[in-house]
Amino acid sequence: MSKGTRYEYVEITDFAAEGKCIYKSEDGVVFIEGNVAPGDIVDLEVVRTKKKLKEAVVTKVHSYSSLRTQPYCQHYTVCGGCKWQHIDYEHQLRFKRQQVVDHFQRIGKIKNVEINPILAGPKTEYYRNKLEFTFSNYRWVTKEQLDTGEKFSRNALGFHVPKRFDKIFTVDTCHLQPDPSNALRNSLHRFGEEQQIPYYDVKYNVGTLRNLVVRTANTGDIMVIVQFGEQNDEAIEKVMNFMKDNHPEITSLNYIVNLKGNDSYQDQEVINFAGEATIRETMEDLTFLVGPKSFYQTNSEQAYNLFKVTRDYAGLTGNESVYDLYTGTGTIANFVARRAKKVVGVEYVEAAVQDARINSALNGITNTEFFAGDMRRIMNEGFLAKHGRPDVIITDPPRAGMDQPVVETILSAAPDRVVYVSCNTATQARDLALMSEDYEVTKVQPVDMFPNTHHVENVALLIRKDR
Repeated sequence: MSKGTRYEYVEITDFAAEGKCIYKSEDGVVFIEGNVAPGDIVDLEVVRTKKKLKEAVVTKVHSYSSLRTQPYCQHYTVCGGCKWQHIDYEHQLRFKRQQVVDHFQRIGKIKNVEINPILAGPKTEYYRNKLEFTFSNYRWVTKEQLDTGEKFSRNALGFHVPKRFDKIFTVDTCHLQPDPSNALRNSLHRFGEEQQIPYYDVKYNVGTLRNLVVRTANTGDIMVIVQFGEQNDEAIEKVMNFMKDNHPEITSLNYIVNLKGNDSYQDQEVINFAGEATIRETMEDLTFLVGPKSFYQTNSEQAYNLFKVTRDYAGLTGNESVYDLYTGTGTIANFVARRAKKVVGVEYVEAAVQDARINSALNGITNTEFFAGDMRRIMNEGFLAKHGRPDVIITDPPRAGMDQPVVETILSAAPDRVVYVSCNTATQARDLALMSEDYEVTKVQPVDMFPNTHHVENVALLIRKDR
């Protein structure tokens, strides 16, 4: 099979990794990206070949799959966000669960455990509590827009076009975050245009308006962070006063002057312009303060269901010592603390650990301790000796999974239970395979945190084998 190879009247077979689809030809598996679904009858053209990878595009659709539904978003064809909104939600859930099954069987060699039906999201739209938008003076205009003959401003406030770092398309309505997210973004965009404030130019690292972050909370609190690309005091004052005066619903209004070559702001000073420095999220009887740099699960409602599964799998009676690895701002640690004897949280970001301690104090929780450091170095025999060996370990690593030294430390600590929460079931399955001599996977619960995407969260319970 070579570039340019064509296939006619073929059926899209199934979903694959990263939300792509596949066609199983006599020449091997062909991966297809874009608006396709299993069951579509299409013509394909191979556009890229590697050793064992062939990628193709659809050149013609003969008939559509029964799995399809009508996309609801006007930006669906250009935005890379909700790629699966053309797939009926029940079928999305089936494919996501199958992804977990495939990874556990193929990578983890785990075949003797029943994987529960996936927990569906309470909402399939307007479920995110945080979105980031980018200003650009180099707007992406679609062919349909060009065909209208209208003149378009070159300024944009919205999302990146997939695989294009320099192209931003203007978002009119996004279905991911509840009100007033769209109103805040569109209002600031109109103001920036009217006042002719320079939009950011990513190629030359110049321009005033650079980035917008909107965080909404289940308490009704709203945080806005405007990121500026240069120290233009007059424009900054004008923008921030406009947001303050025209949007009293904002409870925490902040800004950042970022002169770096990238938008990341964890190392930047956040200036609180008006309102509180934080917003509040609640879960059961707990309150969590969320600051501009804080990590908090972006789907608050479904995060609660995820954490309930995690707490249930931990099997706490009030007598256990629990280690919460990759604790972040201590959300899980504080959520389980009242059912444990003590909880030790470990996280490499110092600022997150400070947030975790604040959240414990805010909720009157006195049986938690949090430590900052490289997980591979801090989790050693000396640490275990000082803080006691855990009865239960909860681990929620990033997408890359756990480093092997962390896995080895868990095996050395030999807790009775390990609850492994993952946003990447491929690396989760790999890590579980490394622990298979000492631990048996007994329960698996997928959770859909991000409807209309291919992503799936997963919780696995490991029980230590009798030696």
